[in-house]
Amino acid sequence: MLKMTFSDRVLSITIYILLSILAFATFYPFWNALVISFNSGIDTMKGGITFWPREFSLDNYKVVFQDSRILNGFFISVSRTVVGTFLAVMCTAIFAYGMSRKELIGRNYYMIFCVVTMFFSGGLIPTFILIRELHLFNTFWVMVIPGLISVWNMIIFRTFFQALPTGLEEQAKIDGCGYWGTFFRIVLPLSGPVIATLSLFTAVYHWNDWFSPSIYISDQGLLPIQTMLQQILSSNIMTEQMAQADSAAAGRMAAMKSVSTKSLSMATMMVATIPIICVYPFVQKYFVKGVLVGSLKE
Repeated sequence: MLKMTFSDRVLSITIYILLSILAFATFYPFWNALVISFNSGIDTMKGGITFWPREFSLDNYKVVFQDSRILNGFFISVSRTVVGTFLAVMCTAIFAYGMSRKELIGRNYYMIFCVVTMFFSGGLIPTFILIRELHLFNTFWVMVIPGLISVWNMIIFRTFFQALPTGLEEQAKIDGCGYWGTFFRIVLPLSGPVIATLSLFTAVYHWNDWFSPSIYISDQGLLPIQTMLQQILSSNIMTEQMAQADSAAAGRMAAMKSVSTKSLSMATMMVATIPIICVYPFVQKYFVKGVLVGSLKE
């Protein structure tokens, strides 16, 4: 083992210090939000909350979960994330496999059409009209079907499929497999890392998306938890603003005990963030490898 010189030790120490500062700067905002969510809202308004709650309180989470629709919103969010991720990854992978075949006539033109959609869209109003004419408005599937194909994910899948040894598919064809058999029996089982990575990206999108349900869904029973929490937060902000001029609104604020807008927003953030964070440890080992093998071609 080579002995480290003085300059090597200084360089190593400097690198560790810089990485520690970077790690702290990355983690501290999340930790501070978690601390504020467990701190009394009235005390939070005084400022100075850093590493530990100054006045521990669960009132923020009680306000978030006191609405009976919360459990239903969790079910909708989980259902949307599971169903939407599975269908999106499968449809995108099938599309990418077709685009990776050299025998596909006009595949370069198809690729151009796909790439154009990454830079230009029809806009909110034409999309709203399209959703309504397809009878997807105010249905569960309006949160799933529009996101079935991701061009960016398709490009990553396509690059990965093109890097696979051609001998595998040729051997499958000799054994009697068609395109579907080759895809499901040969290609898909070899695509574990890239599937895990893109599934994570897709799941994060579905879990965090609150805007599209707020536009395309009016039935309160179909709203995911993120949209519901955003509405709760908005209504609380409005109540707090009205409290300055209306005594009834002030009474409603007093009924919320020690909750403030900032503390409630932090609790809302934690409720919407922690579930999807729990998914990362299970796919972490595939993350870097999946991104690399999907973006580099041999």
